Amino acid sequence: MKNTMKSFGLISLIAAAVLVSGCSTNKEKTFPHGETTMHDIWRNAGGGGMQQDLMDARSVLRRSIDDSHITNQQAYTRTAANEIYSQFKRLPNPDLVMYVYPHLAGSEGAPVPGYSTVFPLYNKVQYAMPGERLEDY
Repeated sequence: MKNTMKSFGLISLIAAAVLVSGCSTNKEKTFPHGETTMHDIWRNAGGGGMQQDLMDARSVLRRSIDDSHITNQQAYTRTAANEIYSQFKRLPNPDLVMYVYPHLAGSEGAPVPGYSTVFPLYNKVQYAMPGERLEDY
């Protein structure tokens, strides 16, 4: 039993020494800093400037963006508004103008001046089926 205790103590002492020595490493020895940057490493990673050749080829293929391309594409761009208005045309719903004459309102007889109000003829908006109405209103 004494031998097993001695061997256990020896093993734990060796393990503790290994752990302590592992924590005593130097960062500069493990990860030395040089004059090269990450950009230099990335540029030279392909072996002999292969990455630079790739970047040069990409720059030739790139086109500049100008406003003329964007404005020409507006008609082809799908939005919620042009999808609804292009497929489902609104049926005409004329506005009616009503004039309310001056009057007395309420139990106190409060005077209300005359005013005009606008309201649609139909109480909800009606839409035509696709292709049903061709003219715009």
